[in-house]
Amino acid sequence: MAGNSQRKGAIRKTGTKKGAVVGSGGQRRKALEGKGPTPKAEDRPGHKAYRAANAATKRDQARQKKADRPELIAGRNPVVEALRADVPGTALYVALNIDIDDRVNEAVRLAGDKGISILEIPREELDRKTNRAMHQGLGLQVPPFEYAHPDDLMQAARDSGSTPLFVALDGVTDPRNLGAVIRSAAAFGAQGVLLPERRSAGMTAVAWRTSAGTAAKLPIAVATNLTRQLRAWASEGLMIVGLDADGTVDIDALDLAADPLVVVLGSEGRGLSRLVRETCDATVSIPMAAGVESLNASVAAGVLLAEVARRRRIAGRI
Repeated sequence: MAGNSQRKGAIRKTGTKKGAVVGSGGQRRKALEGKGPTPKAEDRPGHKAYRAANAATKRDQARQKKADRPELIAGRNPVVEALRADVPGTALYVALNIDIDDRVNEAVRLAGDKGISILEIPREELDRKTNRAMHQGLGLQVPPFEYAHPDDLMQAARDSGSTPLFVALDGVTDPRNLGAVIRSAAAFGAQGVLLPERRSAGMTAVAWRTSAGTAAKLPIAVATNLTRQLRAWASEGLMIVGLDADGTVDIDALDLAADPLVVVLGSEGRGLSRLVRETCDATVSIPMAAGVESLNASVAAGVLLAEVARRRRIAGRI
């Protein structure tokens, strides 16, 4: 019996030896099977590219949400100027117990003549609507701007019967510059303005006012990729000319002025981006007196577009 007990104990001890004592159930084989292709970096949670893509998406959504909201032009002079310029307002807000002067009277009269709703609201509410800007008791609400497609600019050029002339902005982020460029583009016969989707000013209330109402008469389009759109226009026969302080030609030697043309303006700080510059058929500079700093985008645009219009009149292209 003792021997049997020893054998049982030995058997139990043997049963605890290292290693698997049951089947793996195919787990080893499954572990060896492939898990498919590795997802892209931007699709892998926790990866730096994934976080960057999510952040970019959130910024785009916030930008779109902001773009969908109406804006207010604040201040007595700005409101009167906007109404005189036919900026399409949807409501004129007048603070209760406002001190009446000629500008208030004119704003109310112009709004009434244009069929714009006139609403009296507490000053505190107008403070909130204008983000506490210096509104002086007046605020003009303007609707979200409706951008055109780049193809609409080509159609506008065809409909005009004139040689195509577009203005494209590369990194201009000041809405006042944008509004002034739009005003110059309209004044000198351009059929449209092109903005990049990112790193660009948009048609805010400030840009509306600075454009003096011309933004309502000139197509303004947005390109998802500015360089790609410029190349597409180049394939349709348009010449691409960039305004640059170190241009290959100066404005007096711009022989391309009478051709179908896209004038590209860069930012004041860095000028044209590398890819846009490489896309240009020529870069043009504006001669200036020694010691004078470069012109801002809107002034430079006015100078160049005036020269283009002059040469087109001489060539009979307008």
